[in-house]
Amino acid sequence: MAIRTRFAPAHRRLMVAIVALPLLIAGAALVFAWPAARVSPRSVPVGIVSTSPVAPPAGFSFRPYADAAAAKEAIRTRHVYGAFVITPNDVTVLKASAASPAVAQLLDTAGSAMASAAKARLTSVDVVPTARSDPRGLVLSSALLPLTICSILVAAVVMLFLGQVSTRHRLGGLVGTALAGGLGAYLIAQEFLGALPHQPFETWAALSLTMLAICAPTAGLLAHAGPPGIGVAAAVMVFVGNPFSGVTSAPQLMPSAVDHIGQLLPPGAGASLVRNAAYFNGSDSAGHLLVLGLWSAFGLAAVFLGRPARTPMSTVPSRWRQHAAAN
Repeated sequence: MAIRTRFAPAHRRLMVAIVALPLLIAGAALVFAWPAARVSPRSVPVGIVSTSPVAPPAGFSFRPYADAAAAKEAIRTRHVYGAFVITPNDVTVLKASAASPAVAQLLDTAGSAMASAAKARLTSVDVVPTARSDPRGLVLSSALLPLTICSILVAAVVMLFLGQVSTRHRLGGLVGTALAGGLGAYLIAQEFLGALPHQPFETWAALSLTMLAICAPTAGLLAHAGPPGIGVAAAVMVFVGNPFSGVTSAPQLMPSAVDHIGQLLPPGAGASLVRNAAYFNGSDSAGHLLVLGLWSAFGLAAVFLGRPARTPMSTVPSRWRQHAAAN
């Protein structure tokens, strides 16, 4: 009987692990795979230049412009993803692969169908193309997940492994590491891979602010909840923020509500800000800056008001620490 009592807690923990871990794995697979499996245009804003009424293809929302020049300007300022310029004999697709290669491909497909129906000639113009070294725009989408994970690790290092440093030093460590990490990410993405070719200072700042908006709230959770705060941060930033970001497609291609949730979390807002900074001179970035600024401010304030984080050594029993010090 004593043996059964002794091992009963271990059996219960094992049963909890057998049930909980598969549920966790299934949930992670769901949040990553479901948005990708439901990618489809949903009221994607697209310009139209035409002298006669044109029914928009399914999934697009037309915005009229006076001429092609006005439509191109709307694309460059991120008001629309592209535009159709329609004349009796020609259909011209104006697109911006830098905004979303997936949307640019959809515009080409829709333009081809419109030209075929009207028996007109089709022309495609990439108004804001991606960098030649990254024609499919894969560098930013591939870098978002490791950037998110590394930002969480930054918070863990600053809060748990720097010893009993002051709150001021912790705040400085978070900001300084975000700036340095953003610079490192930019140098790899541009100087090594050539994927972020414009506005170097603004792009570096966008990457650094994205890192700060992830690592600062994580550090704030650590300051108030201890090590379990890392799990909460990972759940929000990695398992929700990344798959809901729309960085591999576009927010307007994500399922309803997912697009809004993704852009309210740092990974989605950060990816959009970096894209706008690198290719569109920072156009349409106010909302993304506000989201990242609020997350950063919330996190830094939580660190400032929180209790000193427990270091790994502080969790060791005192008699063990005394023995280690004696030796």
